[in-house]
Amino acid sequence: MRPIAFFSLCDILTRNNLLRSTRAVNIKEQVIIFLHIIGHNVRFRVIGSRYYRSIETVHRYFKIVLRAILKLYKLAIKLPDESTPLEIRNNSRFYSYFKDCMGALDGTHICASVPPNIQGKFCSRKGGMTQNVLAAIIFDLKFTYVLAGWEGSAHDSRILTDVLIRPRGFRILKGKYYLVDAGYGIRNGIISLYRGVRYHLKEFSNHHPENVKEPFNLRHSSLRTTVERVLGILKKHFRVLDAEPF
Repeated sequence: MRPIAFFSLCDILTRNNLLRSTRAVNIKEQVIIFLHIIGHNVRFRVIGSRYYRSIETVHRYFKIVLRAILKLYKLAIKLPDESTPLEIRNNSRFYSYFKDCMGALDGTHICASVPPNIQGKFCSRKGGMTQNVLAAIIFDLKFTYVLAGWEGSAHDSRILTDVLIRPRGFRILKGKYYLVDAGYGIRNGIISLYRGVRYHLKEFSNHHPENVKEPFNLRHSSLRTTVERVLGILKKHFRVLDAEPF
């Protein structure tokens, strides 16, 4: 994390009365300890040796900062306004197809530590214990909704149904929609690819599109991929998201 981002985070946590310095550990050190753990997926004893703190102190302040970060959800994750995203409005390649598109929905698997009696539910198709996390992301790469906690074995469409019907779940503005891959299916406010129609760029290298569905799929895939890379960036910067819990 760059210094300006670190100091900005500390300032936000301070201004919103989510963290306070103590006689033993000031706010900056509390946040550094937390970021070191989630950024490198290291154990508390390693952090204790690095910052000359007891394991109990590291554990306590990790939980304190974690709770504070979770309270930033309402400040950082908000629904977008109704205007067409600049990334689409300023690109004629996308505008005619997706002027009412707000972003994309995508799922990602995060390693999970669960009790033995429920591990079967959390075993993903690729093996290992995971939770299936659904995220809505707009084209300036900001999150507008996140739902964690579903078992790794849960199908994407089942999770989407859950977020759309729960009382405080995901809401899609009238007349707008989000892009998804084929695993989510098609429903109001959700648009996936045409099935059985090519869409990879390399498939068009020597051939022109044969129908209107092919360029739609190509642009759909291009927009969705741009948004989906956010999840890869997060896992790269915060190793705790992509490694076995310690």
